[in-house]
Amino acid sequence: MTDPTKQDHAWLVLADGTVFEGRPFGARGSTTGEAVFTTTWTGYQEVLTDPSFYGQIVTMTAPQIGNVGVNAEDSETVGEPPRVAGFVVRDASPLASNWRSQQTLDAYLARYGVVGISDVDTRKLTRHLRDHGAQNGAIGTDPPESLLRRAREAPDMNGLDLVRAVSPKEPYAWTEGRGVWGTFPARPARHHVVVLDYGIKRNILRCLADSGCRITVLPASASAAEVLAQRPDGVFLSNGPGDPAAVGYAVETVRGLIGKRPVFGICLGHQLLSLALGGRTYKLKFGHRGANQPVKDLTTGRVEITTQNHGFCVDLATLPAGARSTHIHLNDGTSEGLSAEGLSAFSVQYHPEAAAGPHDALYMFGRFTAMMDANPRPSGS
Repeated sequence: MTDPTKQDHAWLVLADGTVFEGRPFGARGSTTGEAVFTTTWTGYQEVLTDPSFYGQIVTMTAPQIGNVGVNAEDSETVGEPPRVAGFVVRDASPLASNWRSQQTLDAYLARYGVVGISDVDTRKLTRHLRDHGAQNGAIGTDPPESLLRRAREAPDMNGLDLVRAVSPKEPYAWTEGRGVWGTFPARPARHHVVVLDYGIKRNILRCLADSGCRITVLPASASAAEVLAQRPDGVFLSNGPGDPAAVGYAVETVRGLIGKRPVFGICLGHQLLSLALGGRTYKLKFGHRGANQPVKDLTTGRVEITTQNHGFCVDLATLPAGARSTHIHLNDGTSEGLSAEGLSAFSVQYHPEAAAGPHDALYMFGRFTAMMDANPRPSGS
């Protein structure tokens, strides 16, 4: 048996007592969070910097991670730092081989204090989480008994408002569009969109800008009156972490906006719109996280491959009259989209902006601008 005092060994210990051995990676120390897995094969930097992963220890099912290094342009955080609580990989590349790379993944994690573990049997770990459910865990070089105690003492994700930790404190404007190897100024704006930032991914803002939107971003705590005071043509509800039912202040704001301006929500925004309409949400066993999630559009019959990152879901049976389910997940039949057409509001559970891909659902941003075209803001309002 390996000596637990050796500093070249680390452990991931789950709250149910399961222990996975590996090696320290990134920052040294220990960390706790909800242990989850993502099946995406590319875009590990986008995973690390997605605010929806705040408070979670993320396992990559792809075996080799770090090959292309890290660069400033691919960060999904508005501001560069990663958002995950911890990072678990099978094979961490010590070298970065890409012309865009600015530093190795190991150095990047160490720089920002993200504790990781490599050389883990991630296939076994993923199967365990799939069979037994996402649960709290702890990573570190401390003895496994100590890590188990920390994992069991960590707060449960149910009832946890994590939005306040990732939402900005002050409003800001956004003007940057997308580019193939960088970013460029967006096209001329036709619509003014207020974005409620619950932990938004940067590529969502770029896609809105590319769709011809002038963007004003407000904190998650903004009231409906504060949003409407900006005189927007439409309102966007962003992704974000944690339990949607715990973000009551955001639900109240959305409830005050429905029917007054066109509304488009993504991920947490989809869940908050559902709650504002009178629906309910619940926690999935292990969630949907990855860039290969199949979704069916119930209107067109088209199947899209999508990027997703969520542990909570809308209860389709609780959607009120006037709210129509528009998309379902083909693996388990759960909610992936809704429309409240009489109120000019719609949302999707997945990420149509999808950096690093796929881009099957990118047209959703065009649907939003078409809705604003069809429902112009009344003069003087």
